[in-house]
Amino acid sequence: MGIKVKDYYNIPYLEELADKISAVTKDFNKEKFFELTKSSIEELEFNQRQELVAKALDKAFDVEYKDVIDIFTKILGDELRGNSGAFTEGWWLWPIGKYVELYGDEYFDVSIDFSKELTKRFTSEYCMRPLINKNPDKALKILKDWSKDEHERVRRLSSECLRIRLPWAKKLFTALEYFDEYFDILSNLKDDKDKYIQKSVANNLNDLYKEDPDKFHFIINKWKSENISKECEWVIKHGSRNVKEE
Repeated sequence: MGIKVKDYYNIPYLEELADKISAVTKDFNKEKFFELTKSSIEELEFNQRQELVAKALDKAFDVEYKDVIDIFTKILGDELRGNSGAFTEGWWLWPIGKYVELYGDEYFDVSIDFSKELTKRFTSEYCMRPLINKNPDKALKILKDWSKDEHERVRRLSSECLRIRLPWAKKLFTALEYFDEYFDILSNLKDDKDKYIQKSVANNLNDLYKEDPDKFHFIINKWKSENISKECEWVIKHGSRNVKEE
């Protein structure tokens, strides 16, 4: 039986993360971090472990949020190319994303810039959602730009963070409330050759169908009325997998 995902976030992980941080700053209290985490982390479930580490990071730093983000930026490592590798190589960054999710919404610009960098090494859809809730107009303008970014992981993020029913997250209804902007973002991605992006757009459609079938059919009919690519055909087919025949 293989190791459970939660068990990667164990005491050796805490020590490795603390070493990475301590190597680039003196403003991190390693002992306090261990005091807040080591005794309980291996008794917790996955989400509880992420939150434990993120909250302990907050208490172990003796600097402001934006300075913590500067420190995190220094330890991110090299960018990944392609949309695979988030969980085989970037998995150790999950609690850092959780930190931004918990504490970053009051620092929109700093947090959204960091989320863009984080997704190039891991993924950022969870830490993006509080930022979208906090300032949807500004966030959607940025996401529209990201949907045309040269980096495929950034393009995927522009779609994935807007999913209404993103697994392990509270529902987000920005797609319904700002439908024109949402439609533009998905339309920018519907012909993308990256399979992970295609899946993200299709999953958005599937979520949308469950919440508002009329809006779902509007998008599908609009795309079908144009010269449709084989990528878009796949997106529509996969995004329509739960559509009931009418």
